[in-house]
Amino acid sequence: MDNRNKYSFGIDVGGTTVKLGLFQANGILREKWEIKTRTQDAGKHILPDIADTISEKMKEHNLHEEDLHGIGMGIPAPVNSQGVVHATANIGWGYKEVRRELEELTKLKVKVANDANVAALGEMWLGGGQGYCNVVLATLGTGVGGGIIVRSEGIIGEHGSGGEIGHILVEPTEQEKCGCGRQGCLEQYTSATGIVRLAKRRLQEDDTPSTLRDRELSAKEVFDAVKANDQVAIEIARTFGEYLGKAFATISAIVDPAVFVIGGGVSKAGKILLEFIEGPYHKHAFFANQEVKFELAKLGNDAGICGAAKLIIEE
Repeated sequence: MDNRNKYSFGIDVGGTTVKLGLFQANGILREKWEIKTRTQDAGKHILPDIADTISEKMKEHNLHEEDLHGIGMGIPAPVNSQGVVHATANIGWGYKEVRRELEELTKLKVKVANDANVAALGEMWLGGGQGYCNVVLATLGTGVGGGIIVRSEGIIGEHGSGGEIGHILVEPTEQEKCGCGRQGCLEQYTSATGIVRLAKRRLQEDDTPSTLRDRELSAKEVFDAVKANDQVAIEIARTFGEYLGKAFATISAIVDPAVFVIGGGVSKAGKILLEFIEGPYHKHAFFANQEVKFELAKLGNDAGICGAAKLIIEE
């Protein structure tokens, strides 16, 4: 079969579910589905479960080994270029030779990468970064994830932790600890939980009237208040944007992206989010990086499976 007509499996391993997709080489998604992530017994069932469901789908679609590029997979952990992980936070694995084990189980070619880099590759291929080959994806959710694509390839690094932009130091005076154990990380100010922290701190400063007072705070509530022209919420958003814009300026000086793509739950605030980031970015960015674009992610929860499929297509 011509490589342009071959299929690929894209897999996004999460702590609760494993998302899977069957893709044509041109990016058309033929089918997507999920299976439960069985993390018990140190996650020993995860790869056999994946192998079983892939075997079933190959039978359903009458696919054989020669019809496939193989399997691409994103994992929520640092992954080295050999497809080896040394530890995972939420799926039970310690040291694991993921690529080798899954190739032995499926008899298919496998490529494995960190899930954030894989999502960035997906947004480059079919989402907010489409048309570019130098892309930075920032996912603003409970934490801040990142994926950096340079010349269409994800930055992995020596230890598999390339692109961990959420742990750039942006506030040396911070006293509270980040989830990583250090202080002053970007994640503490620009994640959904970080925005709530900024809001609580601002509301404690004085008694300026705000619709954010006396209610349960969330990043969505903050940006809804921004859209309603609440001045305190606007101040909070400006602080958020200053931290993220500065961090993006720093990243630009190192990897020179064409576009920053903003994803994660916070990105649901929409285009207004970008307005608070672009100003600080342009204020602090090197002159050669001033033409960078800012886009919202478009693939949502499918970014991981899309990027994983692209990962193996390009192998």
